[in-house]
Amino acid sequence: MTIVDLFVDPLAYGFMQRGLIAAVMVGTVCAVMGSYVVLKGLAFIGDAVSHAAFPGLVIAYLIGIPLYIGGAVAAVLTALAIGVVSRRGNLRFDTAVGVLFAGMFAFGILLFSTIRNYVADLFSYLLGNVLGISAADLVQIAVLGLVVLGVIVVLRKELLYATFDPAGAAASGLPVTTLEYLLLALLGITIVVSIQAVGIIMVVAMLVTPAATAQLIVVRFSRMTMLAVVIAVVSAVLGLYLSFYLNVASGASIVLVETVLFLVALVLSPRQGLLVRWSSRAA
Repeated sequence: MTIVDLFVDPLAYGFMQRGLIAAVMVGTVCAVMGSYVVLKGLAFIGDAVSHAAFPGLVIAYLIGIPLYIGGAVAAVLTALAIGVVSRRGNLRFDTAVGVLFAGMFAFGILLFSTIRNYVADLFSYLLGNVLGISAADLVQIAVLGLVVLGVIVVLRKELLYATFDPAGAAASGLPVTTLEYLLLALLGITIVVSIQAVGIIMVVAMLVTPAATAQLIVVRFSRMTMLAVVIAVVSAVLGLYLSFYLNVASGASIVLVETVLFLVALVLSPRQGLLVRWSSRAA
């Protein structure tokens, strides 16, 4: 079997085609949004909001509406609530994250415990199942992803300025607080887009790792974002093919490929890799 056959043969299956398209779309949205998350130090909130989406998914299942809607509402409301509580309650940001994250996830587990039968759809959101994505799921991912990317493209300069220098942005007349809430809302939508691909448990890696890897290699934010997208897409494709041929979990495969690329960049990065630091110390 040739290398071309190894790449082409899995595409004969519809689930592999849909999974590949979904993984690439999710990777792209996560990489773009993840650049802002890494720059602003919001990695922990990404993990929190992903878990906070779970009660929304359970409620949507119980009342019979699309799961994406319930997850999106819960994730966005939790992200905004974290911002409000940390600002109005005079709490540290990580404290507000920890309290609401634990409370929302516990609420989701409580609701889930009331369901007596095995629910495959909800378990797929916990652990991720990109190969189980349907055509309708693809449409929902595409719509939500385009909403996130569209807002970022339109407000790119404002969001970047407010992220880099909030005080300077406020002095120049930008609504920094509103932009921060908008960024949190976009983060919530991005997480809902991602959780069916890699699951609630690992979604933070999909969001953070490609951007963190790119940050080790380049300096300019625009280049960091583009490189993060490339890393995310390559990881999605390689991870999906590994999961197909090794018969292992697809979401975990994607995240592990991203982690390996991060470790390689951490060691070999010409800008701030460990080898460069060790050699400079030796010199």
